[in-house]
Amino acid sequence: MNLALIVLVDGISYAGWLFLVGIGLTLVFGVLRLLNIAHGGFYAIGAYVAAYAIGVCASNGFGTAPQLLFAFAGAAIVGGLLGLLVERTILVRLYDHPEVLTLFATYALFLILEDVTKLVFGGQSLYAFQPRNAFGTVAIGTLNYPVYDVLTVVVAILVAAGTWYVLNRTRTGRCVTAVVHDREMSASMGVNVAAIMTGTFIVGSMLGAFAGAVTAPKIAVNPGIGVEVIVLAFAVIVIGGLGSIGGAVVGALVVGLARAAATHLAPDLAVFSVYAVMAIVLAIRPYGLFARPMARKI
Repeated sequence: MNLALIVLVDGISYAGWLFLVGIGLTLVFGVLRLLNIAHGGFYAIGAYVAAYAIGVCASNGFGTAPQLLFAFAGAAIVGGLLGLLVERTILVRLYDHPEVLTLFATYALFLILEDVTKLVFGGQSLYAFQPRNAFGTVAIGTLNYPVYDVLTVVVAILVAAGTWYVLNRTRTGRCVTAVVHDREMSASMGVNVAAIMTGTFIVGSMLGAFAGAVTAPKIAVNPGIGVEVIVLAFAVIVIGGLGSIGGAVVGALVVGLARAAATHLAPDLAVFSVYAVMAIVLAIRPYGLFARPMARKI
């Protein structure tokens, strides 16, 4: 019983983090039809900015709230500005070209962003554990679990709810949905498709950087952290269905629980479990659990 509780709590906590990592990637693919490998670079930059901000605030005597405020806001702003720069200078020139070219372009951007983080922040690990330690632990049944990890799940729920509300209850969200289904028809109806696409990429970049900022207090921030993240994020959105927000939630839960179960029951298979789940799901549902029906123009 205690082991089941550990797997459940760890799985949900890991799923919350996975959703934060994958939501920006899902949003960008849903609107731009772009597999943004550079998302891992935005995540890494967000983590570095957050760790640096927390370190500066802590060394100057600021408490936990200002540390997190500067970390999250700083990471989101930097991610958004970088997203705007990348979209306006590179991606906008590739939208009418084959998708494989944009895939290669974002891969190149990922490598560039990896080197940028090393150039700006150096090759040493940064530690920003102060906020996580300050929150302490909470009793969940017989477990003492870090409060910060529980709050990560709460943040993921809020981000999911906010994304759903914007897409389904606002005019901007309806315009985004229209662009997802048919860019040409949306443009003919007066929707500024270019602005929607630019804005979506900026928001996706901000969400990637924000996920890195949320993760920074939990890990040692060092070069290469974006590589594993982008692989896991792709696993989540492929399982859930490319471009589906609800699918990202379910995909994160499936991967999180599978990873937690493997970690505690068969540690040697922990990494393999993610790809095993993905293979099983795709064998049954080749386009993911919640893939949209593919429209065919005739």
